[in-house]
Amino acid sequence: MNKVTVNNHFQFDMDFVQEVLQVNNQPVDFDLLKTGTQSSHIIHDKKSYTVEVVDFDKAEKLAHIKVNGNVYQVQVTTQLDLLLKQLGMDNLASSKILQIKAPMPGLVLNVLVGEGTEVKKGDNLLVLEAMKMENMIKSPTDGVIKKIEVKQGDKVEKNELLVVFS
Repeated sequence: MNKVTVNNHFQFDMDFVQEVLQVNNQPVDFDLLKTGTQSSHIIHDKKSYTVEVVDFDKAEKLAHIKVNGNVYQVQVTTQLDLLLKQLGMDNLASSKILQIKAPMPGLVLNVLVGEGTEVKKGDNLLVLEAMKMENMIKSPTDGVIKKIEVKQGDKVEKNELLVVFS
């Protein structure tokens, strides 16, 4: 059984039993038509739903799904995740990221954080221009900035060190 959390508020138990979807131990009858690689059309209880996967983070088991124009955050926790958490082994797979390197050659347009700044995963760190496009470099982890190796106006090469975490 999987635990599915929607918008960090609503929680459901979901499972497939003999190829039938069950939500909170109740079978759910629906018709599904795939309309693209990331989209589907669903009919449930005589209502029509257009569903599109906006983005999906496989490692975090987190998706943003658009249903009839409304975007929902969906987090899935599997039985294995629950067992590992019970055993205190839920964070073994996470490795501490200590540095960020340039993903491509470019020009540093703006540095948005300073040394000693505490950041959360997903926070904006700096803007890198490459091929006439501005790319926001975000923090891949929670941490504290130990050293910023570049400044505004610097030209960087691919894999050049940009930020060091402590």
